Amino acid sequence: MTTPSLRTLIEGADLAPLLMMYVQLSGDRAELDRYRPHIRGPWSWMEDAPPALRARLHERCAALLEAIQSGREQAAPPPLPDLLAEMVSTCVGQTVPDEYLPLIAHEMGLAGTPLLDVDWRARPAPQAINDFHVAVIGAGESGLGMSIKLARLGLRYTIFEKNPTVGGIWFENQYPSCGVDTPNHFYQYSFEPNHNWSRYFSPRDELWQYLERVADRYAVRPHIRFNTEVTEAAWSDERACWEIVVREADGTLRHFSAHALVCAVGQLNRPRFPDIEGLDRFAGPAMHTAQWDPSVALDGRRVAMIGTGASGMQVGPSIADRVAQLSIFQRSPHWAVHNPLYHARVEPGKKWALANLPHYASWYRFQLFWASADSLYPSLQVDPGWSTPNLSLNAENHAMRERLIEHIRAEVGDDPTLLAKAVPNYPPYGKRMLRDNGWFRMLRREHVQLITDPIEAIEPDGVRTRGSKHTPADILVLATGFRADRLTWPMKISGRGGVTLRDRWGDDDPRAYLGITVPGFPNFFLMYGPNTNLAHGGSAIFHSECQTRYTLLALREVLERGQRALEVREDVHDEFNRRVDAQHAKMVWAHPGVGSWYKNRRGRVFATSPWRMLDYWNFTRSLDPSEYRFS
Repeated sequence: MTTPSLRTLIEGADLAPLLMMYVQLSGDRAELDRYRPHIRGPWSWMEDAPPALRARLHERCAALLEAIQSGREQAAPPPLPDLLAEMVSTCVGQTVPDEYLPLIAHEMGLAGTPLLDVDWRARPAPQAINDFHVAVIGAGESGLGMSIKLARLGLRYTIFEKNPTVGGIWFENQYPSCGVDTPNHFYQYSFEPNHNWSRYFSPRDELWQYLERVADRYAVRPHIRFNTEVTEAAWSDERACWEIVVREADGTLRHFSAHALVCAVGQLNRPRFPDIEGLDRFAGPAMHTAQWDPSVALDGRRVAMIGTGASGMQVGPSIADRVAQLSIFQRSPHWAVHNPLYHARVEPGKKWALANLPHYASWYRFQLFWASADSLYPSLQVDPGWSTPNLSLNAENHAMRERLIEHIRAEVGDDPTLLAKAVPNYPPYGKRMLRDNGWFRMLRREHVQLITDPIEAIEPDGVRTRGSKHTPADILVLATGFRADRLTWPMKISGRGGVTLRDRWGDDDPRAYLGITVPGFPNFFLMYGPNTNLAHGGSAIFHSECQTRYTLLALREVLERGQRALEVREDVHDEFNRRVDAQHAKMVWAHPGVGSWYKNRRGRVFATSPWRMLDYWNFTRSLDPSEYRFS
């Protein structure tokens, strides 16, 4: 393409990733000093370069790309560590510690083997590979990603999926305004980038369609047994395999066996129904957000919604225009951050840049990694000397609190009663940080009421709260979350000696080494297991790719050694969980003034990871065989 044509196309690109592309291709680090003062943070709205300076970069990028395409110039070699360090900090407008450089280099393909590709070191005999069979429970994003990488190693696998198609939660959750609250260009497989997302935070339909395309592109679908639910799995020492019982759609029970078992059902796949008297006596339609019935007509009806978490905050504003009355029952308020891109569509110029400019998409992905995850981590650590520990954790966390309150106040207006109901009394991130979907502004509407009195009972025609106050309702919406505490439930999974996961964990205290492996359960691997939920941001897909890599390293170790099984040592498992609890004691999620689904009944944080994403990447990038017993 000619320089003028390229220049016109490049104008749609964001400044920071475009600058990084230019420096990487040219090696001209002096340009970093020129533009650094105009990059104040990792989001596009934090760039303030004047038009003339932007035009200068557009011109230089176009000329460089045209020269490289024509052969008149060659691209510079990959940046050395000192230049890479300067680039990454400039890109996000903040100092990024050098310890992140290996991760960034891998993510950008600058350092040898791509991050998540595990290859054989000494390939076993073909028969050994062909005879080894892996069963995967669940065809959501974790199950699909795992299966694609199993196939790459040549291992046979079968996925058991209870639904009629792939997608997991993105198939099941179809409530109004359902979508992702992670930036979409980070919430995608690293090996299958989509440069054509319609929005920066995409709706459910688009996410599900993406997973459908992935399943087809990588030929996963023929390996899936749909409408088939695993009910039991038991390890056989004699046969060194997992004996699996499944129930098909017609109720028929069938038996299968596999040498390894991957449980990819995650933490958020079984709806939690509130224990409220009279719930079963409600006369109108009653539906959980995860079991939304689109045939229920909302228009002109009185809707009572119980719960104000992630799904409630998405549903409420999306139905407020349709209903006659929206009564929201709130146990405790949630913090919700405003992001200018939350409802924004991705501009054509940005799509073109992501798809066509070398290195641009990698730098943009790094921006999102930093913006939505580890940059926040220091603000979530307890300062023991902080003066108001009930409201915030440290100076940075308190400043965040003030910014959040300022946004809430601007949205709800001069209504002190409503403001008191909307502002949480615990530190930011104590519970899941939500995205403001127009929630606070919605609360001002005359036909919307936020009720904070405890619910006493559900009546056939409404909800009764403390003091026997009756709120009439035609439709009941339960935005009450999932049974994360009963991980793998209702399956019965039995390891050595018939010991079940429920025997080890009780009802609500799941534990695993790295969130992946459990002593006494050979060749058993969890995806999105205990203490791997990302509560400080980030991408669940990034985390699942780390878990996939580690699982493949374990299976490779078994097969290359000519062994039949491995299981993590009890002492290794216990020490890791001791470290998890010790780290959580320093973090916001263990705050004594906060009750959340992250904790069990005794207050232990079982769901959430206390680590940075960098830490977990380092934990799972290699496997130490000495931590395992082989048989």
